[in-house]
Amino acid sequence: MSAIDKPDWRRLDADRAKVLAAHAKPQAAMPPEDGVILTCAATLKPEPVRWLWRDWLALGKFHVLAGAPGQGKTTLALAMAAAVTSAGRWPDGSRCDAGAVLMWSGEDDPADTLLPRLVAMGADPARVFFVTGSHVAGEVLPFDPARDMPQLLAEAERIGNVRLLIVDPVVSTVAGDSHKNTEVRRALQPLVDLGAALGAAVLGISHFSKGSSGRDPTERVVGSMAFGAVARVVLCAAKVKGQDGGEDRRILVRSKSNIGPDDGGFEYGIAQTELQAWPGVHASLIEWGQAVDGTARELLAEAEADQGDDVEASAFDDACGFLRHELANGPKSAKYILAEARQAGHSERTIKRAKAHLGIESRKEAAGWLWGMVAEASPNEGKDAKGAKDSTSENLGTVGTLGTVDHASEVF
Repeated sequence: MSAIDKPDWRRLDADRAKVLAAHAKPQAAMPPEDGVILTCAATLKPEPVRWLWRDWLALGKFHVLAGAPGQGKTTLALAMAAAVTSAGRWPDGSRCDAGAVLMWSGEDDPADTLLPRLVAMGADPARVFFVTGSHVAGEVLPFDPARDMPQLLAEAERIGNVRLLIVDPVVSTVAGDSHKNTEVRRALQPLVDLGAALGAAVLGISHFSKGSSGRDPTERVVGSMAFGAVARVVLCAAKVKGQDGGEDRRILVRSKSNIGPDDGGFEYGIAQTELQAWPGVHASLIEWGQAVDGTARELLAEAEADQGDDVEASAFDDACGFLRHELANGPKSAKYILAEARQAGHSERTIKRAKAHLGIESRKEAAGWLWGMVAEASPNEGKDAKGAKDSTSENLGTVGTLGTVDHASEVF
């Protein structure tokens, strides 16, 4: 055999190796060994904070909005949602990039409360999605953040461009003791991770603890200190006395920020409107005012300063005026009245006293209880706030514009 006829064994072995490699079954990657994960700072690239609303709502971060009852916290959150879904403007005049909003509410009905407010503030309903439950083993169950976060993440990614997630109230994410730091941190972590994975701002709504006036506002968030500690920005809503005897005003302020300024704020008011496209459907909305200067502690101290002995009577008179205005054109749902009263800053106890004082009557219908003014003024008209009854039962036993009342079964 000549040299020309000899096979090139090295080339044939290489070809054979290629064929075997092409048909070889891929081997499963070995799981990493257990141990601590370290990331060298030199491998990271500094990045700026990405803002949904500059210095107020950061994308991928967790926030808390807290305040005393009746300050319109839910309506404030919905005003932010309206700005996001409609590419509207923030109170400082800056334009918001359009996006979708997820909302999980454990307190308000989407159809008769949340959606009307969104529409009243110009939101795009096609970009708002309410978390109303979960399918588990063929059953519809209440949403459980400890169980359902992966599914919520999948749905949010399917929707796309989710830029704001509202949780009202944020304490509903905690299955255990909301006053224990470790349990709260553990419960909030899936929510924090969801916001980071989506690149969305997460806004949890909460209340101030009772008897906490004078303390740092961040420390006043109800429950464990972990709520304020985990949040990168804490916002507070409060009512303050008007200057030189003017009308009271509400303010939204920052009490904490790890990623930007932690002072200043904006005035806002809560107004009522009837939706043009749905006659008979009323809703509250936010009207933004001018910017305010000062720290949250200073501004809230002003709100809670001693305002004299006439505070209770003033609140009672305001509640009477609210009910007269709401019922001037006819009966309305008791559920609606109480919800709007809370948003307007009236306590349920004061509204009940005002209801008794005005002789407002109730009637139960298939859709629920209706409240309406009687044809003539109540004999209780003219009594001062301290003389008004706490219970409405003694003043509702007559037949008026709404008919006979079954006091024993009425739910306020």
